[in-house]
Amino acid sequence: MITSTTGPQPADFADVRATNLAVVLRFVRDNAPCSRADIAASTGLNKATVSSLVADLIERHLIKETGLTENRIGRPATMLVLDGSPYAAVGMEINVDYVTAVAVDLAGTRLLAWRRAFSPGASLSQGVAAVAAIARRVVGRMTKEGRQVLGLTVAVPGLVGVDGIVRLAPNLGWRDADLSGDLAKALRDPGFPIHVDNDANLAALAEQRFGRHAGAANLVYLTGEIGVGAGIILDGQVRRGHLGFGGEIGHVQLDPAGPPCRCGRRGCLEAMAGIGALPDPVGSSTELEMVVEAIVGAARAGEEAALATLERVGTHLGRGVAMLANLLNPEVVVLGGYYVPLARWLLPAVQAAMRSLTIAPDAGGCQVVASTLGHDAAALGGAARVLDSVDSGRLPRVS
Repeated sequence: MITSTTGPQPADFADVRATNLAVVLRFVRDNAPCSRADIAASTGLNKATVSSLVADLIERHLIKETGLTENRIGRPATMLVLDGSPYAAVGMEINVDYVTAVAVDLAGTRLLAWRRAFSPGASLSQGVAAVAAIARRVVGRMTKEGRQVLGLTVAVPGLVGVDGIVRLAPNLGWRDADLSGDLAKALRDPGFPIHVDNDANLAALAEQRFGRHAGAANLVYLTGEIGVGAGIILDGQVRRGHLGFGGEIGHVQLDPAGPPCRCGRRGCLEAMAGIGALPDPVGSSTELEMVVEAIVGAARAGEEAALATLERVGTHLGRGVAMLANLLNPEVVVLGGYYVPLARWLLPAVQAAMRSLTIAPDAGGCQVVASTLGHDAAALGGAARVLDSVDSGRLPRVS
């Protein structure tokens, strides 16, 4: 809890004020409509300080007054809600042959959701130029609508260091790429921060903020794209590991004699429980959609071969989930991507394998569910990361 003082102001008063502004903004986000008195009572800030902070946030168009309410004890109070009408947070996801872009306002309402064809090209510079062209159009659309972009976060399927460098994205053919710096140059220093993160990490952020289990402090998201990665949230924070390379559960070996994996090993979880384990796998997500649709149709029709394949894949996936449950004890494991349309048939096998291989009673309370956020979860998580920075005190300046 942040408390105010009446004595001499500390040398870092500006930092304290920024922190208190963020406290008030988060309170309004979580409790709107609310009054200034509600904020003071819940945060410990005195009423004069709250009034000053609220006035600042109103001037920044981050919150707004929304009339009086009489449904309370005492005099009617002027209520406050989020505003944020002049702002947008943007997230993008780079995949093998498409880029997804999402823009949201401060409340998380989607302002734009695009999916565009993409080719990484023969070189990194060509790939960056293609991504920058899409980003430029998104920013242009937001500007045309009178919105200031607060930040852009890009999701990449690969190893992204804590320094934001894409160390390895094998599906894109990228290695040691300063994607944020290259994008900033391509966009000609756009005036907002650009960050890069692993796609699973950002999808986990999206689930924590916008998903069916929003607010979960211990959550794992499993991507269901061509690769299988894990975004891990523990005690409310994304856990990336020492160098940022955590979450590569797709390359945990289940069977040394199993099918070959793209990493060069055999029997990895990705090879046995990823989308590539489905019949007639192909490398293009567009074609994969057709394969998944065909399997869904066959399963609905009760075809034994399709049902047996889904049970086998679900069992292998459940073995991976059991490892997560034993090691991390999450509240929920969320299946994303192409796992979602197959969840009706995968989940029973996943849950059965998890329960049989988890040492804690009732799998340690872990649930396994399908995502409700769709294929743009990672892009939405990119936007969520921008909103998190606003919640942490990186507020737009008064123009």
